[in-house]
Amino acid sequence: MKSSRNAASGEERAPAGGVPASEGQLILQRRLRLVRRWLPEGTGRLVDFGCGNGAQTLLLAPHFAHTTGLDVQEDFLTQMRQAVADRGWSDRVAVERIGAQGDSLPAGSADVVTSFTVLEHVPDERAALARMYELLRPGGRLLISVPNKWWVFETHGADLPLLPWNRVPLVSWWPRALHSRWARARIYTKGDITRMLRESGFDVDEVVRMTAPMDMISWRPLRELVRSTVFRSDRTTIPFLATEILVAATR
Repeated sequence: MKSSRNAASGEERAPAGGVPASEGQLILQRRLRLVRRWLPEGTGRLVDFGCGNGAQTLLLAPHFAHTTGLDVQEDFLTQMRQAVADRGWSDRVAVERIGAQGDSLPAGSADVVTSFTVLEHVPDERAALARMYELLRPGGRLLISVPNKWWVFETHGADLPLLPWNRVPLVSWWPRALHSRWARARIYTKGDITRMLRESGFDVDEVVRMTAPMDMISWRPLRELVRSTVFRSDRTTIPFLATEILVAATR
């Protein structure tokens, strides 16, 4: 999987950073429902790799005795620290910035590692997966999601010439060489992500396509209509109805 390219020169560039979902968005609940069967009940340690503002992390935290959120962006982590303090969870939820030397957590310290729509943004996918593998204890579980290539819209946008709107339909369907030149982040098929996980040492337990939550539709009547009909279920077997591919895997 290649990193995004500079649209003007064609040279390799680092993928753009992402924007985490906000508290209350349906996408957070959809992920939680899809991974709930893989979570313990109030025991063990969770590490959320790429936690962003913590909106997803704090929905998962009640299932664990201790939780650590890791991210590279201090502004997002500041928001998470405030949310943790507001809930009175400072004794069981830690927040850490990943610096130039990585994070400070010991190998094998996590029972579960989660990483939702993060892999497409990191400078080195293989290195990120290797660190997730290292953090897990033997038999520990990885719960990871990546953007689905066959969704109708490029979820992270694309910097296309002469087109100020960056959510042009079907950009994600383009051949990989074109997509990697213009898109702001990587994109994956089910085969891509399962192959990468297996090559990184994981055993893949389950792969599902998560239905588009349609959080981006601002007009509420339309948003509720599509959610109650086409996008009613949390999962789908139809590739172009899914925004994310979610995988449960075991170290």
